[in-house]
This record gives sequence, C-alpha cells and structure tokens, in this order.
Amino acid sequence: MTSGDLSAPPGIPRDRSGPVFKAPWEAQAFGLVLVLYERGCFSWSEWAGRLGAEIAAARERGEPDDGSRYYEHWLAALEKLVADKGLTGFSELLAPGRVGSGRARDAARQADRIAEALTAPPW
Repeated sequence: MTSGDLSAPPGIPRDRSGPVFKAPWEAQAFGLVLVLYERGCFSWSEWAGRLGAEIAAARERGEPDDGSRYYEHWLAALEKLVADKGLTGFSELLAPGRVGSGRARDAARQADRIAEALTAPPW
C-alpha cells in the first residue's frame, strides 16, 4: 500500500519506540474503525471519504490544521458513520459538543460509548 492508497487500511502508526498515539482513546478509536472495516461494515474508501469530509469541515470552521486534533476528527467521523449505518441504537452518539471541544477526556468517554454500543448484542 502506498501512502496515497485509500482502498485499504493503514498499518498502526509507529515510530522507533512503537505505536504512536497521544492518549489511549486515540488507539481505541483507531482500532474500532479497523474492526468495523474488517467486519464488512464499510469499505476503506468509504471510511477515508468520511474522514476526509470531517477534516475538510473542520478546516472550513477555521480549526487549526496542524494534526493536533486528527483523532478527534477520526472519532467524529466514526460517530457519524456508525450512526448513518445504523450500527448502534445510541442516538446520543451525535449529541452536539461530544467531541469537538478538544478535551481528551470527552473524546475518551465517547470512544468508550461507541465501543460499548458495538460490543452489545447482536455483535
């Protein structure tokens, strides 16, 4: 896979020390997307398009494009895709202000909510 290939999932982000995530919730959100992709819930191109749209929307809102909020965008895209696909009955996933606040604690709670919703029956 080349860096521009959007048809297949990426490997786990790494540096010389190992996986690179600033907080545990980032790794959890990354993993949730991969699991859903592997279960056939969406194509990788569909996911990449959704993430790209989320990043573009953030740019339009004037948010900094320095990579510091990348996994917040990742999680926001995941929330919307999960809801649009009907993968969970939790309507509160898209409640205003859940992730966009920039607080890692809020994002971690949201990643936990999504994980709980996806591991509940019928999964």
